[in-house]
Amino acid sequence: MSQAALSAIILVGALLLFVSERVRHDLVALLALFACLLLGLTTPVKAFQGFADPAVLAVAAILVVGRAVELSGIAGRFAHVLIPERASFGVRLSALLIVAAILSAFMNNIAALVITMPLATEIARSSKLAPAATLMPLAFATILGGMTTLIGTPANLILSSVRENEMGAPFGFFTMTPVGAAVAFVGLGYLAVMGWRLLPVRESAAQRGRPPWRVYELSLTSAMPNSPLLLPAMRSAAARLLSVFRDGQRVVLGDGESLLAGDRLLILSRNNQWITAERLGLKADTYEAANPGAVTARVAVAHGSFLIGLPHAEISTRSNGDLVVVAVGPRAARRKMPLNTLRIEAGDQIYIRGTPDTLARFATSARLLEIDRLDPVPVAKARAVAILGVFVLSIGAIVGFGVSPALAFLAAAVILAATRLIPTDEVYRSIDWSVIVLLAAMIPVGQSFETSGAAAIAAQMLGNALGGLPLVLVLAAICAVTLLLSIFLNNVATAIIMGPLAIDAAQLLHVSPDAALLSVLIGTSADFLTPIGHQNNLLVMGPGGYRFTDYARMGAVLVLLVVATAAVTLSLLY
Repeated sequence: MSQAALSAIILVGALLLFVSERVRHDLVALLALFACLLLGLTTPVKAFQGFADPAVLAVAAILVVGRAVELSGIAGRFAHVLIPERASFGVRLSALLIVAAILSAFMNNIAALVITMPLATEIARSSKLAPAATLMPLAFATILGGMTTLIGTPANLILSSVRENEMGAPFGFFTMTPVGAAVAFVGLGYLAVMGWRLLPVRESAAQRGRPPWRVYELSLTSAMPNSPLLLPAMRSAAARLLSVFRDGQRVVLGDGESLLAGDRLLILSRNNQWITAERLGLKADTYEAANPGAVTARVAVAHGSFLIGLPHAEISTRSNGDLVVVAVGPRAARRKMPLNTLRIEAGDQIYIRGTPDTLARFATSARLLEIDRLDPVPVAKARAVAILGVFVLSIGAIVGFGVSPALAFLAAAVILAATRLIPTDEVYRSIDWSVIVLLAAMIPVGQSFETSGAAAIAAQMLGNALGGLPLVLVLAAICAVTLLLSIFLNNVATAIIMGPLAIDAAQLLHVSPDAALLSVLIGTSADFLTPIGHQNNLLVMGPGGYRFTDYARMGAVLVLLVVATAAVTLSLLY
């Protein structure tokens, strides 16, 4: 069997594993890498060169620098200043989307969402709308902003590296800005004027004011011989009994069996546990935390949070007891297990109680997206200015002096760490290591796809299909193919595969390789059709109450606008 066929088989196998979502994306990349090694498609020396690739180093360093900017609070202050407090819903939504896009152009997309998500919820609430009206447009806006600069997404840096390998020079910092800005302008306009109106309203105006569902535990202070009477009492208290735990074990109560003192009841309700406990004569463990100075925040756990995989009690431990988890989101209702054994997962909703300042600081540090409360992170001006200065200098070195992004941002990360402008424990925690491993492992896999001849064959097939078409249609087709592939693949993996293929196809079709690469760049980020296409889409799914099909409902028109705008803009430029 030819090397091209073997490479294609490995790539298809990796694609199937990516789509299955049963194996971690970074593990899939490593499996593909070792398959290439075993079949002789790459050498042991080349197999691990991806870990030293400048694009990989740049991504890691940018995550550190972006985290420092996020923790400084200056980005949040920037958002507050630019979004008017007293204006119509349309004006405030437009301002929010523009700010989110600008932030995501220069920092991690998730960080931009973390900063602006509470603002989105507040804008919806003050306009007497459900959060669904603002959260999905906000997620899409952060994705659009990532298309506009070299550091907007890791995929942009990968395509820059592909260009350097194939054509001798990387992209400039603002090379993609003309087409990215055009796409963002059209996309943000659609989202602000029409897009949010396409989202379904599944609740009446009266229902929108109802509190969200929460899950918590209450304990019995004394035995309850007539336990069957508990269920009618629960209904009258607007609560639902999910499970009963005795000594940490689930108890199935038979007919006439009594509840004992100390039994813990897992309850689902829209009311907080203090109200429910009072109505049922039960005990709420955290009642003493309900002091007049404390507030409760409903938060969502973002990808990259250090809390993922830890028990909920860790929040109290990490905050020196200043914060307490008073309830959790609906996932616990499905699991029906004691809350002290339930581990935190990305996307979980948690109800945390504490003082506003403590909540704001901890939420920022732990990457918790505040949904129902808005407390901007306090800004230490001298520290924030210093961090922003380092960030601006690194961009200036790239734009003005041709310094590579890897070197410029690595130097910036070192300066921030050495001067303690970013907390020591945040330096490595800010890096999404699964993305780094995915990048480093897929680079040799992508190179083997090219050196084996498989990329040339695929490019020939694409060239034959697009031959004779006008430039605008060729670019639209390349962008659309990339977009469809990115629905199933991580956008980094899509960039690694489509980058060389687009250059080969451009040469066959006698069109500008840069135009083809930039079409791929737009396509890798246009994840608007499914919640699994981008982490930000998934993060707003629970808080917004969206269904899987809602994304295509609003995103389908956006995809068409993005592809058309990118193709027209690039055909005019090239």
